[in-house]
Parts: sequence; structure tokens; C-alpha cells
Amino acid sequence: MALSFNTRCTLQIASGALLTLLAACQSGPPLPRTITIQQTWELQVGKQVGNYRISSGLGDITLEMGGDPVQMPFDGKLQPMDDHCLALTSPEVPAYLFRLCGINRPNLGQRSQGHTIGRAERLVFAAFRKEPDGTWALIEPATELIEQFLTE
Repeated sequence: MALSFNTRCTLQIASGALLTLLAACQSGPPLPRTITIQQTWELQVGKQVGNYRISSGLGDITLEMGGDPVQMPFDGKLQPMDDHCLALTSPEVPAYLFRLCGINRPNLGQRSQGHTIGRAERLVFAAFRKEPDGTWALIEPATELIEQFLTE
């Protein structure tokens, strides 16, 4: 039995496959986020002391999570900041950026409120406010805000 293909149908399948491949290529992992912090200290997250990496510093809050999930408090975008930390930004709070360190296997990209970001043994949390000169200043976050990252 010989197989026959309709040329129009074959072209539709080929063009659909090409569009799928193009979309997959364009939706790669989010680009790393870098920020200029207004305050500078010698010992900052990510720097080394001897052979050890600093995982928190002034302005950071470390929560003992014990492997519990960390949730999106609102719709937003998760980007890597370095090998160990994430940046969370949201149009709901455009003047703020949240740095989350210690999350295992994070779910990067656009996420909805309530979505699980990942799990953490120790979550190192920092909140930043954008200054008029474009730098970011560490601020003390409200307890209620931090709780939104922790409740399901």
C-alpha cells in the first residue's frame, strides 16, 4: 500500500513545527539580574572569605525553613542573580526587588501569586527599594510581607 501526502497539509505541518521550534528557542531561561546596591560593605553576599562563600550579610534575614516551600506573594518574574540567589520583581510593587537565596531547584520566569518558587533549608531574604539615582537600597521588610512568601 503506497502512502500519499497532500502538499498543503505537509506544508501546514512543517510550518507549525518551525513555529514551535522558534518559540522554544526564544523562551530560554531568564537572563541573570544585576543591581547596583546603594550601600556598600566589604562583606557582601556572594563574596568569599577564605574558601567560604558569604550567604548573608547586613540587611539579610535568614529563615530556617527545613525544606518547606517558598511561595510567590504576588504575580512577578523570577531571575537568577548568581549561582545561589534569585531576584523577584513585580509590576504590583515596581519600586521593590526581593533577593531570595538558598532555594533549591527554583522555578524561574513569570510566575503567578501562590505559585511555589522552590524549597529551602535556609531562606536568606533581602528587600531593596529603587532610589531616584537608579541604585537599590536595602530596606527592612514588613513581617507581613515575609509571611506572604511562607504561606500556601
